[in-house]
Amino acid sequence: MTSSNPKFAEFITHFEQNLKHLFHDQYNIDQLSLERGLPPELLKSIMDMHPLSVAIPTAYGGRGSIVKECLAVLAAASYESLPLSLTFGINIALFLEPISKYGEESAKAAVLNGFLERRNMGGLMITEPDYGSDALNMKTSNKETPEGYHLKGTKHWQGLTGMADYWLIASRKENENGELGRDIDFFLSDNTQTGQQIKVTELYDNPGLYMIPYGLNELDITVPKSHKLIPESTGIKMMLDILHRSRMQFPGMGMGFIKRMLDEAIAHCSNRTVGTCKLISIDNVQYQISRMQSAYTICSAMCAHSSDISGIDHNLAMEGLEANTMKAVVTDLMQECAHLLVQLSGANGYRTSHIGGRGIMDSRPFQIFEGSNEMLYAQIAEMVIRLMKKQKETDLYGFLKAFGATAIPVVQFKTELSFSLNANLPQRKLVDLGKIIARIVCAGYVIGLQQKGFRSDLAENSILTIRQEVAVLVSNLQFENSNSVIDDYAAGSNWFSFA
Repeated sequence: MTSSNPKFAEFITHFEQNLKHLFHDQYNIDQLSLERGLPPELLKSIMDMHPLSVAIPTAYGGRGSIVKECLAVLAAASYESLPLSLTFGINIALFLEPISKYGEESAKAAVLNGFLERRNMGGLMITEPDYGSDALNMKTSNKETPEGYHLKGTKHWQGLTGMADYWLIASRKENENGELGRDIDFFLSDNTQTGQQIKVTELYDNPGLYMIPYGLNELDITVPKSHKLIPESTGIKMMLDILHRSRMQFPGMGMGFIKRMLDEAIAHCSNRTVGTCKLISIDNVQYQISRMQSAYTICSAMCAHSSDISGIDHNLAMEGLEANTMKAVVTDLMQECAHLLVQLSGANGYRTSHIGGRGIMDSRPFQIFEGSNEMLYAQIAEMVIRLMKKQKETDLYGFLKAFGATAIPVVQFKTELSFSLNANLPQRKLVDLGKIIARIVCAGYVIGLQQKGFRSDLAENSILTIRQEVAVLVSNLQFENSNSVIDDYAAGSNWFSFA
């Protein structure tokens, strides 16, 4: 099959054109977005274009798991439908890439061929009702039996619940004394096989991303021994490698979405007349759209950088700073761009049938799943503070000037960052510090993209926007605020008594 694959430029152009036809001519995407799931015939038409072939190695008939091709497919999908892009993202980053890298050969061949021949789908189960971000304490267990491995537990908020054909399931080994081991194991389950079916006990009423089913899953299954993933070292490092690679592919989903928000904003503001002038000629409108263009530029730079470093031949277990940066910043930008489009669109934007209004709800969970952004920013700050302590460095600018990911871009932030950093920051300040560091890392991505030939006006405008954000964040970091929750706040605070 590989030899007959069209060149990628033809492949992606065909994909984009057909998606546009399907969503705007054959079906009404605005109406579809208000309904749960996708019509089976529409999903079949999409999957018949083999979009997931980009994440399958050439040895199994795919396009070769080339990151930039994966990101391009995600971007093409998210321009038309963010839920569709997330569906692809789940399949690519949370199933196909992990199974390609860590799956046992006998299991891997059957699964990957099935994705091409039968248009299958797969997902990843980590999150549990009582252990969301605290994955290391998950209670789903695995126990070796003569038939294979018995898995038992409860998982929830898995995208494609009840829809995926295959699942990768994270669990902990049950020891002879009944206690669970510290490491994490991953197993492949096949919903078409007796004894491997996962019971969906509830479908959730998610307020956005209607196309994707989420829910509660009860596991009591046995999978063959060949369905255990093989880590390079420990299972925890395998999980970090999987999650970090996934976070580094968020820019692909962000790319098309941000471009769509930007294109819609420019089109609306160029055609909308207010008084005697076009909306786009108003100064604050120019500022708002320039922020969207900055988001477009940053996301473009992330995609280019991710293409270089996040392939399955790389182990990303130790690349938490860059993975957290890409995921947190791009999802913040997605949400901001959706809000800006709604604001610029006026009352029309406040409709679920409007791409902006729908975009707010569809992009919001991106800031939460795979690690809430506040947690990821705090982790970035903690990484830097640990290194600063180790080097006995207190000057933030001095440290960042010698730190690989920030060494080049930080010179543009010397005025804002030349201060001594308190190493004992409260958590709320760690979030501010993490946001600062993440944005400087992104400035480095933009500079790197500009050096490759990306247009300078967009890059320079983006750097200026990042500098403004950093200045505000530094002010927040240095502002003393130790407010805490006031117990029994209602006593003595009824305004009616004082009117």
